[in-house]
Amino acid sequence: MILDNRGLEPPQPMMRTLDALESLSVGETLSIINDRRPMFLYEQLDEKGYKHVTSEREDGSYLIEITK
Repeated sequence: MILDNRGLEPPQPMMRTLDALESLSVGETLSIINDRRPMFLYEQLDEKGYKHVTSEREDGSYLIEITK
């Protein structure tokens, strides 16, 4: 599943991402695209035990792959 959060103002990207993660089963991955690096989201993911990998895309946005 891919969630495109570009163009949204904080905290909308984080709230949309956390809501989408609720519907995932253990082992599934959610990919999100954000305009900026989601520093506050990382704290939430770490607290909940999600694994995440971030890569910067050519257009300056960020792809974050989150595994439940």
